[in-house]
Amino acid sequence: MPDRSGFRILIVDDDPALARLAGSVLTAHGFSAPAHVTTGAQALLAAARADVLLLDQNLPDMQGREVLAALRAFPLPPAVVMVTAHGSEAFAAEALRAGADDYLVKDAALPTLLPEIVERIRRTRSLRAALANAEHELLRAERRAAEGEVMVTLQHEINNPLMAASAELELLLTGDEPLTGGQVESLETIRTMLERVGEILRRSGKQPDAAEAGAPPAGEEPGGRSTRERGRALLLVPDRATARVIASLLRQADFAADDIGSPDALVTAASAFDVTLVVAAERALPAGLPPNGKRAFKLMVLRDGDGSAAAQAGADAIFVLPLDPGAFARALAER
Repeated sequence: MPDRSGFRILIVDDDPALARLAGSVLTAHGFSAPAHVTTGAQALLAAARADVLLLDQNLPDMQGREVLAALRAFPLPPAVVMVTAHGSEAFAAEALRAGADDYLVKDAALPTLLPEIVERIRRTRSLRAALANAEHELLRAERRAAEGEVMVTLQHEINNPLMAASAELELLLTGDEPLTGGQVESLETIRTMLERVGEILRRSGKQPDAAEAGAPPAGEEPGGRSTRERGRALLLVPDRATARVIASLLRQADFAADDIGSPDALVTAASAFDVTLVVAAERALPAGLPPNGKRAFKLMVLRDGDGSAAAQAGADAIFVLPLDPGAFARALAER
């Protein structure tokens, strides 16, 4: 069983029996005992300390939908499960449109559905946090790689004139022209300074030894050939945070990643000879892609629909959103 003890639950309901029942069911499934408040005003004060609210629609001081609207303005709002004594499709649709993550009806199914819904929300928020952290780490890695390439270039640019200056200095010190004691002393001081500059260069980056040995910059093999030889990957993912993470993972897996703006543009671009991978959100999948078995590229689909479009397109791999960056990276490594 996963560790659910750190997931913070707040019950907002003026019915103490419902609060006791929900608390008992959740703790039996490994969650920490939920906090409990009875009014919307109390909920807004306590919401910052919760990961999910079980929010009753009818509160003594306001409607649950009013609390939900106020929570949407929080910088990092908690998830919200709307709870009502009288469920209907209209209520469910209204709650979801207003930003609720799910809804529950106070009926005999509540003890069964409650832990399932809360666990799904816990996993979703955990994956979203992992996705945000992965994006942060990927950006840091790309920045470090770029800094490493700059340092290699800088060392090369400085090392050449440094070596030339050192050679000229040695010629002066060992040449036939007589030097005064003061001149020799000055030249020896210059040599010491040049040696210090060289030592600083050798310590200044992670790749100085490779650069001094004639190794190519990061991203290239001897002869200037790019190591990104797995072809070109096309990316059609409307969610920009997910798209940025995927693009970084593709580049780290040695794909050249191209962000495509529309389904029609994807169909056109996918016909290019160098396209070996297409990554697309299910709802953005165009109908004009070649069927499985008649295309030169692999198709990875991010499932943001019911899965039927991904199945119809013959996806080679399907990933449920929010994306698990580790699973996606492993899939790329296995290709």
